[in-house]
Amino acid sequence: MPKDARCSWCLGSPEYIAYHDREWGRPVHDDRTFFEFLTLEGAQAGLSWSTILAKRENYRRAFAGFDPAKVARYTPAKVEKLLQDAGIVRNRLKVEGTVRNAKAFLAVQREFGTFDRYVWRFVGGAPLRNRPRTSRSVPATSPQSDALSRDLKKRGFTFVGSTIMYAFMQATGLVDDHVVGCPAKEG
Repeated sequence: MPKDARCSWCLGSPEYIAYHDREWGRPVHDDRTFFEFLTLEGAQAGLSWSTILAKRENYRRAFAGFDPAKVARYTPAKVEKLLQDAGIVRNRLKVEGTVRNAKAFLAVQREFGTFDRYVWRFVGGAPLRNRPRTSRSVPATSPQSDALSRDLKKRGFTFVGSTIMYAFMQATGLVDDHVVGCPAKEG
């Protein structure tokens, strides 16, 4: 894929390019992957995505491979241990929020059968395929991310503001914001 054909935001590193080419904007239907991106996008708040992407494997280790049932059982002692882990963002609110979100995630699964079934309702069951001409023309929020954010907050989730949820929707393929001409849009 020619370097200049890709979405411009991903051109900073080989990890960014691989993430863009293989994951970003690709529809997800796996609940564990949804929990992973809820966690990572929340951890990213106030930081760069490259920082979180570089710590992704550490997050997988620290949060039991993003198994929400295991994370929901994390004790205050486990949280304290995680706050000493330099491999993740050591922010108490974010770590405690991940445990809280795991519990809320399980409640959504109980109600809807899967988180997948729950979340795809916000885009009518199919990816929203936008056609931005440049990465700069991609919005930070949408009516769908606003609605998802409001609903998740009502259900007890944290670090789920509309901007974070829009990034989550892009990451999990609920929204496809690859720019016009980007070969990944076709792949």
